[in-house]
Amino acid sequence: MTTIHVDGQGIWIDGRPRTLLCASLFYFRLPREQWRERLAQVRASGYECIDVYLPWNFHESAPGRWSFEGRRDVAAFLDLAREEGLYVIARPGPYICSEWDGGALPAWLGLDEELRVRQNEPRYLEQVTAWFDQVLPLLAERQYGAGGSVIMVQLENELDFFDCEDRPGYMTALRDTALRHGITVPLIACSGQGDLAGATGDVDGVVPACNFYPDDDSPDIEAEVRRYAALVAERGVPLLVTETNRRHRTLRRLLASGAKLIAPYLQSSGWNFGYTPSSGNWGRPGNFMSHGYDFGGYVTSTGLERPEYAEAQVLARVMETWGPQLALATAVSYAGLDCDFPTSPQPSALELDGGGRLVAVPHLGGEPGTAVVEGVPVEVAPGACPLMAVDVPLAGATLNLASADLVARADGVLVFSSDVPVTVVLDGTRTEIPVSGRETLAGTTLVVLPSAEAARLRSVDPDGTVHLTDAPQRPEKAARTAVREVRRRYDTAPEEPAGLHASPPTLESLGVYRGRGAYRATTDLTDVDALLLTGAADIVDLTVAGRTHPPLAGFGAARRIDVREVTGSVEIDAVVEIWGHANFDDARLPALRLGALRGLGTLWKVRHTTDVSALWTVHGHWAGTPAPIRVLGGWSSTRVAAPLTYTRTVHSPTPSALHLRGVVEPLRVSVDDGEPVTVHTDSPWVLLTAGTHQVSVTLPHHPSGTAPRAELLALDAVRDWSCAVQDDELLTAFAAGAGRTEEVRLPLALKPGEEAWLDVDLPSSPDGYLVRLDATQVRVTGWAGGECVGRVWCGERPDFSGGDPDALWVPPNWPGLTLLAQGIQGRGTPEIRTLWLGGPTD
Repeated sequence: MTTIHVDGQGIWIDGRPRTLLCASLFYFRLPREQWRERLAQVRASGYECIDVYLPWNFHESAPGRWSFEGRRDVAAFLDLAREEGLYVIARPGPYICSEWDGGALPAWLGLDEELRVRQNEPRYLEQVTAWFDQVLPLLAERQYGAGGSVIMVQLENELDFFDCEDRPGYMTALRDTALRHGITVPLIACSGQGDLAGATGDVDGVVPACNFYPDDDSPDIEAEVRRYAALVAERGVPLLVTETNRRHRTLRRLLASGAKLIAPYLQSSGWNFGYTPSSGNWGRPGNFMSHGYDFGGYVTSTGLERPEYAEAQVLARVMETWGPQLALATAVSYAGLDCDFPTSPQPSALELDGGGRLVAVPHLGGEPGTAVVEGVPVEVAPGACPLMAVDVPLAGATLNLASADLVARADGVLVFSSDVPVTVVLDGTRTEIPVSGRETLAGTTLVVLPSAEAARLRSVDPDGTVHLTDAPQRPEKAARTAVREVRRRYDTAPEEPAGLHASPPTLESLGVYRGRGAYRATTDLTDVDALLLTGAADIVDLTVAGRTHPPLAGFGAARRIDVREVTGSVEIDAVVEIWGHANFDDARLPALRLGALRGLGTLWKVRHTTDVSALWTVHGHWAGTPAPIRVLGGWSSTRVAAPLTYTRTVHSPTPSALHLRGVVEPLRVSVDDGEPVTVHTDSPWVLLTAGTHQVSVTLPHHPSGTAPRAELLALDAVRDWSCAVQDDELLTAFAAGAGRTEEVRLPLALKPGEEAWLDVDLPSSPDGYLVRLDATQVRVTGWAGGECVGRVWCGERPDFSGGDPDALWVPPNWPGLTLLAQGIQGRGTPEIRTLWLGGPTD
């Protein structure tokens, strides 16, 4: 009977202990026709496992509308993984993070004000159950022991980052649903910052796993990882590192410190097709994720192998060579190391099953160095971390020391991988072997291969002859081809009317979960010098009285808009585009909260502004009764950094906004003794209802700090909005259609706010195209093969992360390329000068 289980010793598959290298590979970020090729590429790297998220909102695109076909056919993907000989760790969420739209939580969940995501709450769990009812049967049919290769199923993802009120109840509900659907392989839950109970709720039957993202050059990785290996061992389970950095020197350090599963994120890259990237992750405080999803792993987004791919093959061969001895090894701190280069002060060694040790010697510097191991000086290459054998019993001999990776062994033959000379001590006799050298010592043939050849090692003969696979052919970088003529469509994409509304509705409430919407209102701006926009996300192109303003992308932060040159009754137009919902729960800005909705927010007319920086009473430190009155931040005290509260009464007959101008460090504001909110540089505003309020501001005392100024803005909301929407399906259908066009020779100049639909003829290519633009002040969305292939923002733009933000990828055999170009206000004229077509090496 085929089985898998985990215990304090490790991972057991069919009764055999295993240590696994695992690469993330996501079907939803690749063309379906490339699935098998990428799976085979991972297997050829020596990795035996993949982990794969299953994004809920990729399969349920609207409430109750499910799809598991085409690129969404996850069952077919899992079947291919089994055919390619790969184990699978399936991660169905419900929340996945993964820099994906909303962390895979459907956007419409935010429309129910009583539904609370990632909580033990009935409305949310009802929705999760509907998702699990769809996806868990697919996994149960493909789990190990039932004809498939799924060896673990992850419940939730890094819950210890989230303020979940009832972790045991929530995780119990997820576990019980998985068991009800017949999941028998281990259920795991990963901790994002080391809080094992926070990730699992300490629920029976849920195995805690760890995600580590250390500084690769940190000397303290070993001590941290060994601590967690000991903690999970107390719970009777192995250390499963479900996410970590990609550098193989770091992976070796994790292995030597006790990890039994090592899953660097992200080894095999891909693409965020469509409107699927998240927004808000890792920024200051927010940014946008690019459509290229690439963090420098061993396979690029277009499928090219980086040099790290060969490092993966060497490490995999080391692990295969040591086999069960390594899989059952115990990590310990190693004290017998002396180095002339920077290294860990507490290096790790593996006590091998059957005797001997593997000592990890990380070289954290950039120059060649020497380590003294067991009293023997040995060379260590910079940036390396060889796993050195110490006192390992062999058949009829003892390998006292080998200063390099052992990548193959047979009767009387040991093959090492190293880019510096190797020291071997066998039965007390010492020898030095140069790179590409061989020697016989105590009847054993010792062979040293450079790492590039060791990565291609196929087999070794009894006489020490090694056989290599052919060297990979590195594709040459192809020259870019310029496209200077396009066809501009006469027609523009239709809009669907979305009614009249007193206040701007969210796009999700209009049925747009990905896409964009248009808002229009007429209002009187007589004696109004400024507008205040609050709660807008993601990208707002605002036009007031025919004047287009630069795009607003503040993740819900308030933005003041100068309209001093405008008077009388004017028309206001806003086009709001969803880039993606937040995939993390970040309280600093409204749109960065998990589950936050998108749309125009509220547009206010600023009627007048009053300075309220004076007349604040002081509470705290030694301030007595009656409370002293000072300007905000004006109290003098020796209690540096101790919190101090200032309170005053403010009044406005209309809704108002308290603006704390010049905030440097975050501070807390409460109104009428309500729940405090955090105010900081990126969002120094607090909205108030009409009337009289007592406002309290608490900030750490800083004698020489700059105190914020306080001003109160009286507001009047702009009302009576007409709306129209274009969701992603409407836009994609229009892009795939045909219509009247005219030939246009580039450069193409656009006015701010103007849009142009452009059809581009692509020559046939078996490799696909990376499309780049020589352009300024233009946002471009591209479609090919019936799908949106991404968006590029040229010119002044917010921060981007996650991959190459400047290219669109048109996969091989995806016909046609249609672009929607939008001119945006800023420095310079919106213009597309040239389109450049490059290959996968571009």
